[in-house]
Amino acid sequence: MPIYVYELLRDDGAEGEEFEVFQKMSDEPLTHHPVTGQRVRRIPARTAIGGMWSEGAMSNSVSDDKLKKHGFTKYVKTGDGTYEKTVGSGPSMISGNDLPGS
Repeated sequence: MPIYVYELLRDDGAEGEEFEVFQKMSDEPLTHHPVTGQRVRRIPARTAIGGMWSEGAMSNSVSDDKLKKHGFTKYVKTGDGTYEKTVGSGPSMISGNDLPGS
């Protein structure tokens, strides 16, 4: 279920306090604060939809143990522009010149 961001509408036109609400995508936008009854508007914001491909799920599904188990090699870029192997059976280090298209 996505999180929507709303802003209180003030009579003087100043920006109001923002708050977040979990709502179904099919729900109509709120027009009033659910507790205080003040007028609100939904403001454009990146929605957070969890699920099978969320950041947390992806970090669990591509763990070093799983990569190694399935025969992948993982490299992490170091400060000097080379890539060091963290898991797998590939070379222990590669440089940018070793990568395809270099």
